[in-house]
Amino acid sequence: MKKLIQINSVCNGSTGKIMGDIQREALHNGYETISIYGRRKGYQDIKCIKVGGPLSFFNHILLTTTLDMHGLGSYFKTQKIVKILRKENPDIIHLHNIHGYYLNYPLLFKFLKKEFKGKVFWTLHDCWPFTGHCPYFSMINCNKWKHICNHCPQKRNYPISWFRDRSSKNYTMKKKWFTGLKNLTIITPSQWLENLVKESFLKDYKIVTINNGIDLDVFHHVEDNSIKIKYGIPLDKKILLGVANIWEERKGLKDFIELSKKVSKDYQIVLVGVTKKQMKKLPPNIMGIKRTENQLDLVKLYSSAEFFINPTYEDNYPTVNLEALACNTEVITYDTGGSLEQINDSCGVIIKKGSLEQNIDSIINAINKEYSRPFKVSVNLDKKNMAKEIAKLYE
Repeated sequence: MKKLIQINSVCNGSTGKIMGDIQREALHNGYETISIYGRRKGYQDIKCIKVGGPLSFFNHILLTTTLDMHGLGSYFKTQKIVKILRKENPDIIHLHNIHGYYLNYPLLFKFLKKEFKGKVFWTLHDCWPFTGHCPYFSMINCNKWKHICNHCPQKRNYPISWFRDRSSKNYTMKKKWFTGLKNLTIITPSQWLENLVKESFLKDYKIVTINNGIDLDVFHHVEDNSIKIKYGIPLDKKILLGVANIWEERKGLKDFIELSKKVSKDYQIVLVGVTKKQMKKLPPNIMGIKRTENQLDLVKLYSSAEFFINPTYEDNYPTVNLEALACNTEVITYDTGGSLEQINDSCGVIIKKGSLEQNIDSIINAINKEYSRPFKVSVNLDKKNMAKEIAKLYE
């Protein structure tokens, strides 16, 4: 029986869901599987091992915020990971996010290079592995990562460093440890990210694009206007919906606020995922929901929306777009990352990013335009397809 071990910062939510889907497919194919993770809760139905702890997490944050040494803390926790890998001796190690305050990457890659004889796969969920600091750089149009990072303009963004700029040294260290690994295949969720990797110091590896998917047993059109009553949305208003795990500048919160100043009174903007602090600052025609009570409520909101709007400035292959499409709701989004690969003229509108005013005017034009087109999605939405494609790679 072949053995698969995956490593990720979290086990549930976002990238953790992807890891779980891959693990379940591998189990179905007869693999023995373990998922190693750093933070939050694990799954109950599959074998997961948590290695992180509050003290290690805090110390790693301290090291990052003061010295810009993200990925260089958690030495003893990573020793524990390496000990598990030695003991289990898997045929395949599949890495996901190795940033996230839980892992020492030189220690892990020293083991992978000098001791491990099996196959290594690495799904890149963002750009952090080939930059000196940041996970994304599109919003500020930075191209330093193509040569060598220095004087990082995003030092105060995740992973935040309040004092030191170590981006040049970080870039050099990553290049040293992340290159030259035999039997490594890089997986990217979008063609956009694959193209970036091919311009980075990781370009010599085999790179395969396999799109993320969603659970179509959960996300599908559900006609139920009672969802408006439940969340206090006026029954006579059309919903313009936005959803994000964290509403921050790159996700377009400012754009929704500007949109609220120009959109017709026929519409109610609803944002899911806002914090209590953000909710207090929202204008009257934006309704904030911290989170829905359950996934079915979210599905009903998607299904009830006139448009799903995703004004993201930086993204890889946003699953929120897929969730809206699965609920038969047209998507309006910027020409960002993998969004271009998800939306076509039959199911939504891609807006070319410009100034904030231009962006909002383009969204207004898209909302006001009358469409008479068959709703047809051109991408595969099913997460099972992603897991099966990765299982093929393993073989």
